[in-house]
Amino acid sequence: MNKDLTNSGVERQNILNNKYALKRIQDYIGFEGMLFEGGYRFTKKMIADFFQIDQSTIDRYLSAHETELKHNGYILYKGKPLKEFKLQFGHLIDKASKTTALGLFNFRSFLNLAMLLKESGNAQLLRSKMLDIVIDTINQRSGGETKYINRRDANYLPDAMKESKYRKDFTSALSRYVKMDNNKYSFLRIGFIRLFLKRMPGNTSKL
Repeated sequence: MNKDLTNSGVERQNILNNKYALKRIQDYIGFEGMLFEGGYRFTKKMIADFFQIDQSTIDRYLSAHETELKHNGYILYKGKPLKEFKLQFGHLIDKASKTTALGLFNFRSFLNLAMLLKESGNAQLLRSKMLDIVIDTINQRSGGETKYINRRDANYLPDAMKESKYRKDFTSALSRYVKMDNNKYSFLRIGFIRLFLKRMPGNTSKL
């Protein structure tokens, strides 16, 4: 299986058509949106926050991959469906009373976007874990061996995403408050990692 899902529409669709793997991926991520018409729905803002990107980036992918994303569940709500949605979740939408059309992702189209996004570290982490889960699911259903999932680290993806956010915040803080040369991030990051590892429970090594 080609691991660069961003370049292969066939392999993206193969994953999205695997209902067993999708259920496991959803259980693993625990990313729940607004339950509407029998499935979870996600606004562009929710998706942007998850992937730590601008909503304009999502708009670009919607424009470039509109057919694929709509095929996998992205929908533009208008009229009566939108009115019903706003009755339930209008308080969660910015300027809900003025919204006449609202694009919503379901879980399939959310994963579809994750397999397309090249600007998001969180999307890259999610793609890697999706491949592990898909391969593990195929192995289990075919009676094969599980080779890819580290079952001792069930929090791998959430922790990795938190680390990505911390790194982004850390770099931003350095830029604002610390006057050093261009190597300041690498220099201070090494010290930060040493301190973090030293304070981990059970670590008796001298760094």
